[in-house]
Amino acid sequence: MSDSSRGSGGPEPNASPLNASPPNGSEPADAGEYAATAGADPGTWLHDLVATLLPPMRSITGDGVRTTLATVARALGPEPALTVHEVPSGTPVLDWTVPREWNVASARLTGPDGKTVVDAADNPLHLLGYSTPVRARLSLDELRPHLFSMPDRPDWVPYRTSYYTENWGFCLTDRQLAALPDGEYDVEIDTTLTAGSLTYGEIVLPGTTDDEFLITTHTCHPAMANDNCSGIATATLLARTLAGLPRRHTFRLLFIPGTIGSITWLARNRDTVGRIRHGLVLTGLGDRSDPTYKRSRRGNAAVDRAAAAALAETGRPHRVVDFSPYGYDERQFCSPGFDLPVGRFGRGQHGDYPQYHTSADDLDFVTPQSLADSFAILLRTIDICERDRIWRNTTPYGEPQLGRRGLYRAIGATMNRQAIEMGLLWVLNLADGTRSLLDIADRADLPFDTVAAAADALAGVDLLSDVTSSDVTSAAPAGARR
Repeated sequence: MSDSSRGSGGPEPNASPLNASPPNGSEPADAGEYAATAGADPGTWLHDLVATLLPPMRSITGDGVRTTLATVARALGPEPALTVHEVPSGTPVLDWTVPREWNVASARLTGPDGKTVVDAADNPLHLLGYSTPVRARLSLDELRPHLFSMPDRPDWVPYRTSYYTENWGFCLTDRQLAALPDGEYDVEIDTTLTAGSLTYGEIVLPGTTDDEFLITTHTCHPAMANDNCSGIATATLLARTLAGLPRRHTFRLLFIPGTIGSITWLARNRDTVGRIRHGLVLTGLGDRSDPTYKRSRRGNAAVDRAAAAALAETGRPHRVVDFSPYGYDERQFCSPGFDLPVGRFGRGQHGDYPQYHTSADDLDFVTPQSLADSFAILLRTIDICERDRIWRNTTPYGEPQLGRRGLYRAIGATMNRQAIEMGLLWVLNLADGTRSLLDIADRADLPFDTVAAAADALAGVDLLSDVTSSDVTSAAPAGARR
């Protein structure tokens, strides 16, 4: 295993001003106090980075992943640093084993007339992921079991892989497949499967506490804009933004291959796992579907409620769905032994849109507006989690006299007197050292910002003491610790 910090290298992303339009002509989601540092409209920057991330031949291992991480490092700028980890093939990771490393030099199918049928250089999706090396001349009948198409979408190329069963193949449109003449075909697949390593990237942004906020995105899918160049780009901009802000939580961002990457990270970081208080898996952030949050296995974790609140504040259609053990890397983080408070944020869900895992998931399928909106909702979710606290009323016997402490004047400029008073009274009544501000906002049916502002004002005159602790905010299950 080798770890290296790569702050440069790789192709320069097509940087541009952060000047995208709001989604669907409406105001973008409010990102809270973090919005200013990201620029008012980050959609164009994100869309340009998605375009830069599309070409590499990515998989769960290999140089395509390294090229992608180099692009991320360049997009991050001088800070924060991206650490690249290499975990050797054959390493046991939980119930799995790190696979052999796969790399592609070229892959081409040539027809009887000598013309190219498909070439992976034109589109990485043309090659079955993890294809073994082949050089052969085959009849059409011999070739057919190795050709993959979508009869219901005759003009699209499907995305197919064979990670853990040795196979080879080509993906093509169904129209191409139907038009193939009888004859001899030349198969040239120049790939290697060797004892190499699995590669992933990690950014750690220290906070004032050791409690961690985990953000992950998968790096293994090639040539698809929404799944998951949008997630990689958005995680990159989140890292850039958070690096320039004061942070209570320590933020850990992972750029990992799907499934085997999260399993590998969990296997190597059992001590870190116990510090995770909130987590988000990012995928499919750029399509035109309504934003969607998938709850953690716990169902009512702070991040679940923060995301739901951030979505509700937009005033636009959205979805909050329950956890299921099907999907992306939330499956691993929410496996019963770890049971981490990790949800997933995206827009259209896997299988809900026909472009999923096809060549139609292209740059036109994602929009700057949707990317900017997703980014803002994520920042607002983070904002709420950062400001959530557990307080204890220091004067719990009867209500303290508030007027003489100037509390109404302290926060009166930002909200009406009734909202101020109700926020102050609810916080004083429920701040018993066991309830978080999210709990209080839910119970009082008040906006989180109202409750948080009231708590800040009360703490400013020593009527509250901060008793936020790891044991109260999120006790990690025993399986998450050594």
